[in-house]
Amino acid sequence: MSMVQSAPNDLAALWMPFTANRAFKQAPRLLARAEGMTYWTPEGREVLDGTAGLWCVNAGHGRRPITEAIQQAAASMDFAPSFQMGHPLMFQAASRLAQVTPAGLDRIFFTNSGSESADTALKIALAYHRARGQGQHTRLIGRERGYHGVNFGGLSVGGIGANKRQFGPLLGNVDHLPHTHLPANLFTQGQPEHGADKADALEDLVQLHGPESIAAVIVEPVAGSTGVLVLPKGYLERLRALCTKHGILLIFDEVITGFGRMGANFAADRYGVLPDMITMAKGLTNAAVPMGAVAATSEIYATVTESAAAGIELFHGYTYSGHPLACAAAIATMDIHRDEALSARALAIEPEWQEAVHSLRDRTNVIDIRNAGLIAGIELQPRDGKPTERAGRIMQRCFEAGLLIRTTGDIIALSPPLIIESGHIDRIVTTLGEAITAEAA
Repeated sequence: MSMVQSAPNDLAALWMPFTANRAFKQAPRLLARAEGMTYWTPEGREVLDGTAGLWCVNAGHGRRPITEAIQQAAASMDFAPSFQMGHPLMFQAASRLAQVTPAGLDRIFFTNSGSESADTALKIALAYHRARGQGQHTRLIGRERGYHGVNFGGLSVGGIGANKRQFGPLLGNVDHLPHTHLPANLFTQGQPEHGADKADALEDLVQLHGPESIAAVIVEPVAGSTGVLVLPKGYLERLRALCTKHGILLIFDEVITGFGRMGANFAADRYGVLPDMITMAKGLTNAAVPMGAVAATSEIYATVTESAAAGIELFHGYTYSGHPLACAAAIATMDIHRDEALSARALAIEPEWQEAVHSLRDRTNVIDIRNAGLIAGIELQPRDGKPTERAGRIMQRCFEAGLLIRTTGDIIALSPPLIIESGHIDRIVTTLGEAITAEAA
């Protein structure tokens, strides 16, 4: 047992998530305050937020109505149990969210994160098929290069190898569709033209495993954590048709694409394709309090609940499902989105955003640029024998120059708050371009 003693503000005690802990603690990047589009370091240096925190602060930082709603909720009631009990805010938050989700997806199950939302949706899918007397539908289908969080279900259907290798075989009865990141789509602006036929691989999986075996398919309308992979035109439509044909539930993971990021409430609205469930988190509370949710059709809800014996219908949930502070934050966040028309605002500035990020095309070592909504990915040529180093050094250069970006592998990911203005776009692209050029030198 370690007997090392740490000072109260020592960095040693914290095991940081998805972080190179040893390298970080030798040269930490710390943020101490945030407002609007800006972070401040403990030393008072400004850092423009090019990533909405971690894809999540869609309405901008420090929104007073959200803060005040959380304070009021905490002062009234710090916690209420959600098992066999309830409190008004959780029902109010669910009703408000059901008005924002696509028509028909109006039954809301609250979680605490996107990872929990993914596992919840997968479990609901399995429970749904069993409730309708089709319990043999047990196989879950994800996609290569997909990301659905870090819990065992979402990790199993996910398609990022580095996230899985430390943890053994994970869930069985899982398969994957191919990704659609094709050479023919390099430097596409918006949805690519090529690759919709990759959805037809679901038909092959149906024939391989049997049409009675597959419970659900889960996809991201835009894959964020794997490096901004935008699905091609017609892909979701084909996938929807195949799922309907074979009685398979279709789940959209909209943890990143939800709440205005795509210039619409959800990517399902933007692309006009209706899934059977949507998972969400991040922008739901503007990241002020951890919260996630699954929106399901009333038919799924009715099938699971009305066919069950008296008592608990779905043996699933979390202590903090529908936490009062999270519900208050969610309601206040949805108020801001409505009152400031943030989805429409994002849609209006999207062409300017697209043009600006694609202006980096001719920078040295840039091998692809892709975008959708207020998201962009700039892919870099990896250094020989040193993958991720180039992007990591560019991230550090940007941070020192007053810009926060995100990297995944050798891909730079951008997802600014939806309150972004033209001056912010210019600053993001200028700073990033200078960092790419400086690192190439």
